[in-house]
Amino acid sequence: MTLTGALLIGDQRITRANGFRARNARSGATLDGHFTNAIAQDVDQACQLADAAFDSYRATSPEMRAEFLDAIADEIEALGDALIVRACAESGLPEARIRGERGRTMGQLRMFASLLRDGSCFDVRIDTALPDRKPLPRADLRQIGIGIGPVAVFGASNFPLAFSVAGGDTASALAAGCPVVARAHSAHPGTSELIGNAIILARQHCGLHEGVFSLIGGEGHEIGALLVQHPAIQAVGFTGSRQGGLALSRLAAARLVPIPVYAEMSSINPVYLLGGALREKAEALAEGFVASLTMGAGQFCTNPGLIVALAGPDLERFVERAQGAIVKAVSATMLTQGIRHAYDEGVEALASRPGAVLVAQGILDHEAGCRAALFRSDAQAFMADPVMGREIFGACSLIIACDTIDTMLDVTRSLEGQLTATLQITSEDLPVARHLLPILERRVGRILANSWPTGVEVSAAMVHGGPFPATSDPRSTSVGTGAIERFLRPVCYQDIPDELLPDGLQDANPLALPRRVDPAI
Repeated sequence: MTLTGALLIGDQRITRANGFRARNARSGATLDGHFTNAIAQDVDQACQLADAAFDSYRATSPEMRAEFLDAIADEIEALGDALIVRACAESGLPEARIRGERGRTMGQLRMFASLLRDGSCFDVRIDTALPDRKPLPRADLRQIGIGIGPVAVFGASNFPLAFSVAGGDTASALAAGCPVVARAHSAHPGTSELIGNAIILARQHCGLHEGVFSLIGGEGHEIGALLVQHPAIQAVGFTGSRQGGLALSRLAAARLVPIPVYAEMSSINPVYLLGGALREKAEALAEGFVASLTMGAGQFCTNPGLIVALAGPDLERFVERAQGAIVKAVSATMLTQGIRHAYDEGVEALASRPGAVLVAQGILDHEAGCRAALFRSDAQAFMADPVMGREIFGACSLIIACDTIDTMLDVTRSLEGQLTATLQITSEDLPVARHLLPILERRVGRILANSWPTGVEVSAAMVHGGPFPATSDPRSTSVGTGAIERFLRPVCYQDIPDELLPDGLQDANPLALPRRVDPAI
Protein backbone atom coordinates (compact mmCIF):
# COMPACT_ATOMS: atom_id res chain seq x y z
CA MET A 1 0.00 0.00 0.00
CA THR A 2 1.38 3.40 -1.03
CA LEU A 3 1.63 5.92 1.78
CA THR A 4 -0.12 9.20 0.98
CA GLY A 5 0.56 11.12 4.21
CA ALA A 6 -3.13 12.01 4.35
CA LEU A 7 -5.29 12.58 7.36
CA LEU A 8 -8.00 9.91 7.47
CA ILE A 9 -11.18 11.71 8.48
CA GLY A 10 -14.09 9.39 7.94
CA ASP A 11 -14.06 8.53 4.25
CA GLN A 12 -12.02 11.60 3.33
CA ARG A 13 -8.29 11.74 2.64
CA ILE A 14 -6.95 15.20 3.40
CA THR A 15 -3.48 16.33 2.37
CA ARG A 16 -1.84 19.74 2.60
CA ALA A 17 1.51 21.22 1.74
CA ASN A 18 2.31 21.84 5.40
CA GLY A 19 3.70 18.63 6.81
CA PHE A 20 6.68 16.62 7.93
CA ARG A 21 8.76 13.59 7.03
CA ALA A 22 9.18 10.39 8.97
CA ARG A 23 12.68 9.33 9.93
CA ASN A 24 14.51 6.07 10.39
CA ALA A 25 14.96 5.74 14.16
CA ARG A 26 18.48 4.34 13.91
CA SER A 27 20.05 6.28 11.02
CA GLY A 28 17.98 9.45 11.08
CA ALA A 29 17.44 9.18 7.31
CA THR A 30 14.11 10.38 5.92
CA LEU A 31 11.58 7.73 4.95
CA ASP A 32 8.98 7.63 2.19
CA GLY A 33 5.94 9.82 2.60
CA HIS A 34 5.14 13.46 3.29
CA PHE A 35 2.69 13.57 6.21
CA THR A 36 0.09 16.27 6.70
CA ASN A 37 -0.03 18.39 9.83
CA ALA A 38 -3.64 18.55 10.98
CA ILE A 39 -5.17 21.96 11.68
CA ALA A 40 -8.05 22.98 13.95
CA GLN A 41 -10.56 22.51 11.13
CA ASP A 42 -9.51 18.86 10.76
CA VAL A 43 -9.91 18.17 14.46
CA ASP A 44 -13.35 19.73 14.46
CA GLN A 45 -14.44 17.76 11.41
CA ALA A 46 -13.23 14.44 12.83
CA CYS A 47 -14.89 15.09 16.19
CA GLN A 48 -18.18 16.19 14.63
CA LEU A 49 -18.22 13.06 12.48
CA ALA A 50 -17.59 10.94 15.58
CA ASP A 51 -20.46 12.65 17.36
CA ALA A 52 -22.74 12.09 14.37
CA ALA A 53 -21.79 8.40 14.34
CA PHE A 54 -22.24 7.79 18.06
CA ASP A 55 -25.96 7.07 18.33
CA SER A 56 -26.07 4.64 15.42
CA TYR A 57 -22.82 2.94 16.44
CA ARG A 58 -23.72 2.47 20.10
CA ALA A 59 -27.03 0.97 18.96
CA THR A 60 -25.26 -1.78 17.03
CA SER A 61 -25.46 -5.25 18.49
CA PRO A 62 -22.49 -6.72 20.36
CA GLU A 63 -22.18 -9.26 17.54
CA MET A 64 -21.90 -6.52 14.91
CA ARG A 65 -19.18 -4.75 16.87
CA ALA A 66 -17.42 -8.09 17.41
CA GLU A 67 -17.44 -8.67 13.65
CA PHE A 68 -15.96 -5.19 13.19
CA LEU A 69 -13.11 -5.89 15.61
CA ASP A 70 -12.42 -9.24 13.97
CA ALA A 71 -12.39 -7.51 10.58
CA ILE A 72 -9.82 -4.96 11.81
CA ALA A 73 -7.56 -7.80 12.96
CA ASP A 74 -7.95 -9.49 9.59
CA GLU A 75 -7.09 -6.29 7.70
CA ILE A 76 -3.99 -5.74 9.85
CA GLU A 77 -2.89 -9.27 9.11
CA ALA A 78 -3.47 -8.66 5.40
CA LEU A 79 -0.96 -5.78 5.46
CA GLY A 80 1.74 -8.43 5.63
CA ASP A 81 5.41 -7.54 5.68
CA ALA A 82 4.83 -3.96 4.54
CA LEU A 83 3.64 -3.14 8.05
CA ILE A 84 6.57 -4.94 9.67
CA VAL A 85 9.18 -3.18 7.54
CA ARG A 86 7.70 0.27 8.11
CA ALA A 87 7.23 -0.16 11.86
CA CYS A 88 10.78 -1.43 12.27
CA ALA A 89 12.19 1.55 10.37
CA GLU A 90 10.17 4.18 12.24
CA SER A 91 10.63 2.73 15.73
CA GLY A 92 14.08 1.11 15.58
CA LEU A 93 12.55 -1.99 17.17
CA PRO A 94 13.73 -5.38 15.89
CA GLU A 95 11.61 -7.44 13.51
CA ALA A 96 10.85 -10.16 16.05
CA ARG A 97 9.51 -7.57 18.49
CA ILE A 98 7.29 -5.93 15.84
CA ARG A 99 5.95 -9.28 14.65
CA GLY A 100 5.12 -10.17 18.23
CA GLU A 101 3.47 -6.81 18.76
CA ARG A 102 1.40 -7.23 15.62
CA GLY A 103 0.21 -10.57 16.99
CA ARG A 104 -0.66 -8.96 20.29
CA THR A 105 -2.57 -6.18 18.52
CA MET A 106 -4.65 -8.63 16.53
CA GLY A 107 -5.07 -10.80 19.62
CA GLN A 108 -6.50 -8.04 21.77
CA LEU A 109 -8.91 -6.98 19.02
CA ARG A 110 -10.17 -10.57 18.85
CA MET A 111 -10.22 -10.76 22.65
CA PHE A 112 -12.64 -7.83 22.83
CA ALA A 113 -14.70 -9.44 20.07
CA SER A 114 -14.99 -12.55 22.26
CA LEU A 115 -15.88 -10.37 25.25
CA LEU A 116 -18.72 -8.79 23.28
CA ARG A 117 -20.04 -12.19 22.30
CA ASP A 118 -19.93 -13.23 25.96
CA GLY A 119 -21.86 -10.08 26.91
CA SER A 120 -20.90 -9.97 30.59
CA CYS A 121 -19.10 -6.64 30.12
CA PHE A 122 -22.42 -4.79 29.99
CA ASP A 123 -23.13 -5.75 33.62
CA VAL A 124 -26.89 -6.14 33.12
CA ARG A 125 -28.85 -5.98 36.38
CA ILE A 126 -32.59 -6.35 36.76
CA ASP A 127 -34.67 -5.77 39.90
CA THR A 128 -38.20 -6.73 38.93
CA ALA A 129 -41.16 -4.81 40.28
CA LEU A 130 -42.52 -5.71 43.72
CA PRO A 131 -45.94 -4.00 43.72
CA ASP A 132 -47.06 -5.69 46.94
CA ARG A 133 -43.93 -4.93 48.95
CA LYS A 134 -44.59 -3.21 52.30
CA PRO A 135 -44.36 -0.52 53.39
CA LEU A 136 -43.58 0.72 49.84
CA PRO A 137 -43.70 -1.06 46.48
CA ARG A 138 -40.56 -1.39 44.35
CA ALA A 139 -40.43 -0.15 40.78
CA ASP A 140 -39.08 -2.25 37.93
CA LEU A 141 -35.40 -1.28 37.66
CA ARG A 142 -33.06 -2.34 34.84
CA GLN A 143 -29.44 -1.31 34.35
CA ILE A 144 -27.03 -1.75 31.45
CA GLY A 145 -23.70 -0.22 30.42
CA ILE A 146 -23.65 1.95 27.31
CA GLY A 147 -20.81 3.72 25.51
CA ILE A 148 -19.70 6.97 27.08
CA GLY A 149 -19.29 8.80 23.76
CA PRO A 150 -16.53 9.58 21.24
CA VAL A 151 -13.07 8.78 22.60
CA ALA A 152 -9.73 10.44 21.76
CA VAL A 153 -6.87 7.93 21.62
CA PHE A 154 -3.21 9.03 21.65
CA GLY A 155 -0.71 6.67 20.05
CA ALA A 156 2.25 5.67 22.22
CA SER A 157 5.86 6.02 21.10
CA ASN A 158 7.10 2.72 22.53
CA PHE A 159 4.39 0.45 21.13
CA PRO A 160 3.69 1.55 17.54
CA LEU A 161 1.05 -1.18 17.18
CA ALA A 162 -0.26 -2.55 20.49
CA PHE A 163 -0.69 0.84 22.24
CA SER A 164 -1.27 2.95 19.18
CA VAL A 165 -3.86 3.48 16.44
CA ALA A 166 -5.48 0.03 16.74
CA GLY A 167 -4.14 -0.69 20.22
CA GLY A 168 -5.90 -1.50 23.45
CA ASP A 169 -7.50 1.92 23.96
CA THR A 170 -9.01 1.89 20.47
CA ALA A 171 -10.10 -1.75 20.71
CA SER A 172 -11.80 -1.29 24.08
CA ALA A 173 -13.47 1.99 23.05
CA LEU A 174 -14.84 0.50 19.82
CA ALA A 175 -16.01 -2.56 21.76
CA ALA A 176 -17.90 -0.27 24.15
CA GLY A 177 -19.72 1.37 21.24
CA CYS A 178 -17.63 4.55 21.20
CA PRO A 179 -16.33 6.12 17.98
CA VAL A 180 -12.60 6.85 18.08
CA VAL A 181 -10.58 9.83 16.90
CA ALA A 182 -6.98 8.65 17.00
CA ARG A 183 -4.00 10.98 17.31
CA ALA A 184 -1.13 9.37 15.41
CA HIS A 185 2.26 9.58 17.08
CA SER A 186 4.59 11.74 15.00
CA ALA A 187 7.42 9.21 15.38
CA HIS A 188 5.63 6.56 13.32
CA PRO A 189 3.21 8.27 10.92
CA GLY A 190 3.61 5.68 8.15
CA THR A 191 2.82 2.81 10.50
CA SER A 192 -0.18 4.76 11.78
CA GLU A 193 -1.49 5.40 8.27
CA LEU A 194 -1.24 1.72 7.36
CA ILE A 195 -3.16 0.71 10.48
CA GLY A 196 -5.66 3.55 10.07
CA ASN A 197 -6.45 2.40 6.54
CA ALA A 198 -6.95 -1.14 7.83
CA ILE A 199 -9.52 0.09 10.36
CA ILE A 200 -11.35 2.09 7.70
CA LEU A 201 -11.46 -0.87 5.31
CA ALA A 202 -12.93 -2.99 8.11
CA ARG A 203 -15.45 -0.28 8.95
CA GLN A 204 -16.52 0.01 5.33
CA HIS A 205 -16.81 -3.76 5.01
CA CYS A 206 -19.10 -3.80 8.06
CA GLY A 207 -21.24 -0.93 6.73
CA LEU A 208 -20.73 1.35 9.71
CA HIS A 209 -20.99 5.15 9.83
CA GLU A 210 -17.86 6.88 8.52
CA GLY A 211 -17.44 8.79 11.78
CA VAL A 212 -16.76 5.61 13.76
CA PHE A 213 -13.03 6.10 13.18
CA SER A 214 -10.75 8.95 12.10
CA LEU A 215 -6.99 9.39 12.21
CA ILE A 216 -5.34 12.77 12.56
CA GLY A 217 -1.62 13.44 12.79
CA GLY A 218 1.04 16.10 12.86
CA GLU A 219 3.93 17.43 14.87
CA GLY A 220 3.67 19.42 18.09
CA HIS A 221 1.15 19.44 20.91
CA GLU A 222 -1.50 21.83 19.60
CA ILE A 223 -3.55 19.22 17.75
CA GLY A 224 -3.72 16.94 20.79
CA ALA A 225 -4.82 19.85 22.96
CA LEU A 226 -7.58 20.78 20.53
CA LEU A 227 -8.74 17.18 20.42
CA VAL A 228 -9.04 16.86 24.20
CA GLN A 229 -10.88 20.19 24.42
CA HIS A 230 -13.40 19.44 21.69
CA PRO A 231 -16.91 19.20 23.22
CA ALA A 232 -17.74 16.04 21.25
CA ILE A 233 -14.95 14.05 22.94
CA GLN A 234 -16.13 12.32 26.11
CA ALA A 235 -13.01 10.44 27.26
CA VAL A 236 -9.29 10.19 26.51
CA GLY A 237 -6.90 7.25 26.36
CA PHE A 238 -3.19 8.12 26.63
CA THR A 239 0.09 6.27 27.13
CA GLY A 240 3.20 8.40 27.50
CA SER A 241 5.12 10.69 29.80
CA ARG A 242 3.98 12.13 33.11
CA GLN A 243 4.32 15.61 31.67
CA GLY A 244 2.11 14.76 28.69
CA GLY A 245 -0.51 12.94 30.72
CA LEU A 246 -0.79 15.74 33.27
CA ALA A 247 -1.09 18.36 30.51
CA LEU A 248 -3.98 16.48 28.92
CA SER A 249 -5.62 15.92 32.32
CA ARG A 250 -5.49 19.65 33.07
CA LEU A 251 -7.05 20.49 29.72
CA ALA A 252 -9.81 17.92 30.22
CA ALA A 253 -10.55 19.14 33.76
CA ALA A 254 -10.74 22.78 32.62
CA ARG A 255 -13.43 22.11 30.01
CA LEU A 256 -16.94 23.47 30.50
CA VAL A 257 -17.91 19.80 30.82
CA PRO A 258 -14.88 17.96 32.27
CA ILE A 259 -14.12 14.49 30.95
CA PRO A 260 -12.02 11.56 32.23
CA VAL A 261 -8.47 11.07 31.00
CA TYR A 262 -7.12 7.54 31.34
CA ALA A 263 -3.41 8.25 31.21
CA GLU A 264 -0.69 5.68 31.81
CA MET A 265 2.35 7.77 32.67
CA SER A 266 5.24 6.93 34.96
CA SER A 267 6.52 3.94 36.93
CA ILE A 268 9.86 2.58 38.18
CA ASN A 269 8.49 -0.88 39.06
CA PRO A 270 10.45 -1.84 42.19
CA VAL A 271 11.90 -5.33 42.46
CA TYR A 272 12.52 -6.76 45.96
CA LEU A 273 15.36 -9.22 46.39
CA LEU A 274 14.44 -10.87 49.68
CA GLY A 275 17.04 -12.62 51.78
CA GLY A 276 16.46 -16.26 50.93
CA ALA A 277 16.19 -15.68 47.20
CA LEU A 278 19.25 -13.44 47.16
CA ARG A 279 21.32 -15.98 49.09
CA GLU A 280 20.27 -18.89 46.85
CA LYS A 281 20.57 -17.28 43.43
CA ALA A 282 22.16 -13.82 43.53
CA GLU A 283 24.04 -14.35 40.27
CA ALA A 284 21.04 -15.76 38.38
CA LEU A 285 18.89 -12.90 39.61
CA ALA A 286 21.47 -10.41 38.38
CA GLU A 287 21.49 -11.97 34.91
CA GLY A 288 17.70 -11.96 34.74
CA PHE A 289 17.53 -8.38 35.96
CA VAL A 290 19.96 -7.05 33.35
CA ALA A 291 18.16 -8.94 30.58
CA SER A 292 14.86 -7.37 31.66
CA LEU A 293 16.41 -3.92 32.11
CA THR A 294 18.09 -3.75 28.70
CA MET A 295 15.39 -5.45 26.62
CA GLY A 296 14.15 -3.03 23.96
CA ALA A 297 16.56 -0.35 25.25
CA GLY A 298 14.51 -0.33 28.45
CA GLN A 299 11.66 1.44 26.67
CA PHE A 300 8.91 -0.34 28.57
CA CYS A 301 6.53 1.18 31.10
CA THR A 302 7.18 -1.91 33.24
CA ASN A 303 10.98 -1.70 33.13
CA PRO A 304 12.64 -2.63 36.48
CA GLY A 305 13.95 0.80 37.47
CA LEU A 306 14.50 0.08 41.17
CA ILE A 307 16.06 -2.83 43.07
CA VAL A 308 15.47 -3.00 46.84
CA ALA A 309 17.45 -5.45 49.00
CA LEU A 310 19.14 -5.89 52.35
CA ALA A 311 22.76 -4.77 52.48
CA GLY A 312 25.29 -7.53 52.87
CA PRO A 313 27.52 -10.04 51.04
CA ASP A 314 24.64 -11.55 49.04
CA LEU A 315 23.68 -8.16 47.65
CA GLU A 316 27.31 -7.55 46.74
CA ARG A 317 27.32 -10.81 44.77
CA PHE A 318 24.26 -9.56 42.89
CA VAL A 319 25.85 -6.15 42.23
CA GLU A 320 29.08 -7.69 40.99
CA ARG A 321 27.33 -9.96 38.49
CA ALA A 322 24.96 -7.21 37.36
CA GLN A 323 27.90 -4.88 36.88
CA GLY A 324 29.64 -7.44 34.70
CA ALA A 325 26.52 -7.93 32.57
CA ILE A 326 25.84 -4.21 32.18
CA VAL A 327 29.33 -3.36 30.89
CA LYS A 328 28.85 -5.96 28.14
CA ALA A 329 25.37 -4.73 27.19
CA VAL A 330 25.36 -3.35 23.63
CA SER A 331 23.15 -0.32 23.12
CA ALA A 332 19.80 -0.82 21.43
CA THR A 333 18.23 1.90 19.30
CA MET A 334 15.95 4.31 21.11
CA LEU A 335 12.62 5.25 19.62
CA THR A 336 13.32 8.89 18.84
CA GLN A 337 16.10 11.42 19.15
CA GLY A 338 14.03 13.28 21.75
CA ILE A 339 13.66 10.18 23.89
CA ARG A 340 17.40 9.54 23.61
CA HIS A 341 18.21 13.09 24.75
CA ALA A 342 15.75 12.82 27.65
CA TYR A 343 17.34 9.52 28.71
CA ASP A 344 20.84 10.99 28.69
CA GLU A 345 19.66 13.97 30.71
CA GLY A 346 17.96 11.66 33.22
CA VAL A 347 21.12 9.59 33.69
CA GLU A 348 23.21 12.72 34.15
CA ALA A 349 20.71 14.10 36.66
CA LEU A 350 20.74 10.89 38.70
CA ALA A 351 24.55 10.82 38.67
CA SER A 352 24.55 14.31 40.19
CA ARG A 353 22.34 13.38 43.17
CA PRO A 354 24.10 13.10 46.55
CA GLY A 355 24.35 9.45 47.52
CA ALA A 356 23.85 8.05 43.99
CA VAL A 357 26.88 6.10 42.76
CA LEU A 358 27.30 4.92 39.18
CA VAL A 359 28.04 1.17 39.23
CA ALA A 360 28.34 0.44 35.53
CA GLN A 361 27.45 1.61 32.04
CA GLY A 362 26.96 -0.38 28.88
CA ILE A 363 28.50 -0.06 25.44
CA LEU A 364 27.42 2.80 23.20
CA ASP A 365 28.05 1.64 19.64
CA HIS A 366 25.82 4.03 17.66
CA GLU A 367 24.49 7.54 18.09
CA ALA A 368 20.83 6.56 18.45
CA GLY A 369 21.55 3.87 21.05
CA CYS A 370 20.73 3.64 24.73
CA ARG A 371 23.78 3.20 26.95
CA ALA A 372 22.53 1.14 29.87
CA ALA A 373 23.29 2.55 33.31
CA LEU A 374 23.19 1.04 36.80
CA PHE A 375 23.40 3.10 40.00
CA ARG A 376 23.29 2.29 43.68
CA SER A 377 22.47 4.20 46.83
CA ASP A 378 21.34 3.62 50.39
CA ALA A 379 17.85 3.83 51.80
CA GLN A 380 18.33 7.06 53.71
CA ALA A 381 19.65 8.95 50.69
CA PHE A 382 16.84 7.57 48.51
CA MET A 383 14.06 8.53 50.91
CA ALA A 384 15.54 12.01 51.37
CA ASP A 385 15.63 12.73 47.62
CA PRO A 386 12.37 12.37 45.63
CA VAL A 387 14.28 12.84 42.37
CA MET A 388 15.86 9.39 42.81
CA GLY A 389 12.38 7.85 42.65
CA ARG A 390 11.49 9.39 39.28
CA GLU A 391 11.32 7.33 36.12
CA ILE A 392 14.17 7.51 33.60
CA PHE A 393 12.67 6.11 30.39
CA GLY A 394 15.28 3.68 29.16
CA ALA A 395 17.71 1.06 30.47
CA CYS A 396 18.60 2.76 33.76
CA SER A 397 18.06 1.34 37.23
CA LEU A 398 18.96 2.10 40.84
CA ILE A 399 19.87 -0.40 43.57
CA ILE A 400 18.86 0.55 47.11
CA ALA A 401 20.63 -1.14 50.02
CA CYS A 402 18.59 -1.33 53.24
CA ASP A 403 20.12 -2.01 56.64
CA THR A 404 17.01 -3.72 58.09
CA ILE A 405 13.63 -5.10 57.04
CA ASP A 406 11.99 -2.11 58.75
CA THR A 407 14.04 0.17 56.54
CA MET A 408 12.90 -1.79 53.48
CA LEU A 409 9.30 -1.25 54.57
CA ASP A 410 9.97 2.47 55.02
CA VAL A 411 11.44 2.67 51.52
CA THR A 412 8.30 1.01 50.19
CA ARG A 413 6.07 3.48 52.01
CA SER A 414 8.01 6.35 50.42
CA LEU A 415 7.34 5.19 46.86
CA GLU A 416 4.97 6.83 44.43
CA GLY A 417 2.26 4.79 42.74
CA GLN A 418 3.56 2.05 40.45
CA LEU A 419 2.35 -0.22 37.68
CA THR A 420 4.16 -3.23 39.16
CA ALA A 421 6.19 -4.52 42.06
CA THR A 422 8.10 -7.80 42.00
CA LEU A 423 9.04 -10.07 44.89
CA GLN A 424 11.99 -12.43 44.43
CA ILE A 425 11.33 -14.91 47.23
CA THR A 426 11.77 -18.40 48.60
CA SER A 427 9.66 -20.11 51.25
CA GLU A 428 11.79 -18.63 54.01
CA ASP A 429 10.98 -15.12 52.74
CA LEU A 430 7.21 -15.49 53.16
CA PRO A 431 7.04 -13.70 56.56
CA VAL A 432 8.78 -10.63 55.11
CA ALA A 433 6.61 -10.79 52.00
CA ARG A 434 3.49 -10.75 54.19
CA HIS A 435 4.64 -7.45 55.69
CA LEU A 436 5.39 -5.99 52.26
CA LEU A 437 2.16 -6.98 50.55
CA PRO A 438 -0.28 -4.65 52.38
CA ILE A 439 2.02 -1.69 51.66
CA LEU A 440 2.44 -2.66 48.02
CA GLU A 441 -1.28 -3.17 47.53
CA ARG A 442 -1.77 0.53 48.27
CA ARG A 443 0.84 1.57 45.71
CA VAL A 444 0.81 -0.96 42.89
CA GLY A 445 -1.52 -2.29 40.19
CA ARG A 446 0.18 -5.68 39.69
CA ILE A 447 2.35 -7.69 42.11
CA LEU A 448 4.60 -10.44 40.74
CA ALA A 449 6.62 -13.21 42.34
CA ASN A 450 9.82 -14.75 40.96
CA SER A 451 9.69 -13.24 37.48
CA TRP A 452 10.39 -9.86 35.90
CA PRO A 453 7.86 -7.12 35.22
CA THR A 454 8.60 -6.56 31.53
CA GLY A 455 5.90 -8.32 29.57
CA VAL A 456 2.16 -7.81 30.09
CA GLU A 457 -0.23 -10.65 29.37
CA VAL A 458 -3.39 -9.59 27.50
CA SER A 459 -6.07 -11.44 29.44
CA ALA A 460 -9.17 -11.08 31.56
CA ALA A 461 -7.35 -10.85 34.90
CA MET A 462 -4.57 -8.47 33.88
CA VAL A 463 -4.27 -5.06 35.52
CA HIS A 464 -2.07 -2.56 33.74
CA GLY A 465 -2.65 0.45 35.90
CA GLY A 466 -1.95 1.72 39.38
CA PRO A 467 -2.05 4.73 41.69
CA PHE A 468 -0.72 8.10 40.52
CA PRO A 469 1.61 8.72 38.73
CA ALA A 470 1.48 5.23 37.22
CA THR A 471 -1.93 6.26 35.92
CA SER A 472 -4.33 9.15 36.29
CA ASP A 473 -7.10 6.82 37.57
CA PRO A 474 -6.13 3.83 39.75
CA ARG A 475 -9.55 2.23 39.30
CA SER A 476 -8.83 1.30 35.69
CA THR A 477 -6.65 -0.92 33.52
CA SER A 478 -5.50 -0.26 29.96
CA VAL A 479 -4.77 -3.93 29.23
CA GLY A 480 -7.15 -6.88 29.48
CA THR A 481 -10.90 -7.16 29.18
CA GLY A 482 -11.41 -4.81 32.13
CA ALA A 483 -10.23 -1.95 29.90
CA ILE A 484 -13.71 -1.71 28.37
CA GLU A 485 -15.09 -0.45 31.69
CA ARG A 486 -13.38 2.91 31.13
CA PHE A 487 -15.65 3.66 28.18
CA LEU A 488 -18.99 2.35 29.47
CA ARG A 489 -21.36 4.11 31.82
CA PRO A 490 -24.40 2.65 33.60
CA VAL A 491 -27.93 3.72 32.69
CA CYS A 492 -30.96 2.68 34.75
CA TYR A 493 -34.45 2.33 33.26
CA GLN A 494 -37.34 2.57 35.75
CA ASP A 495 -40.76 1.24 34.78
CA ILE A 496 -39.97 1.70 31.10
CA PRO A 497 -42.29 -0.30 28.79
CA ASP A 498 -40.63 -3.45 27.50
CA GLU A 499 -40.83 -2.38 23.85
CA LEU A 500 -38.88 0.81 24.62
CA LEU A 501 -36.07 -0.91 26.50
CA PRO A 502 -32.67 -1.67 24.95
CA ASP A 503 -32.58 -5.21 23.57
CA GLY A 504 -30.36 -6.38 26.40
CA LEU A 505 -32.94 -5.38 29.01
CA GLN A 506 -36.12 -6.65 27.34
CA ASP A 507 -37.90 -9.61 28.91
CA ALA A 508 -37.15 -11.78 25.87
CA ASN A 509 -33.43 -10.84 26.08
CA PRO A 510 -32.91 -11.13 22.28
CA LEU A 511 -29.15 -10.55 22.67
CA ALA A 512 -28.90 -13.39 25.20
CA LEU A 513 -26.80 -11.23 27.53
CA PRO A 514 -25.88 -12.59 30.96
CA ARG A 515 -28.10 -10.87 33.51
CA ARG A 516 -28.35 -10.63 37.27
CA VAL A 517 -32.05 -10.79 38.06
CA ASP A 518 -33.36 -10.08 41.55
CA PRO A 519 -30.08 -10.80 43.34
CA ALA A 520 -30.29 -11.44 47.06
CA ILE A 521 -29.97 -8.26 49.10
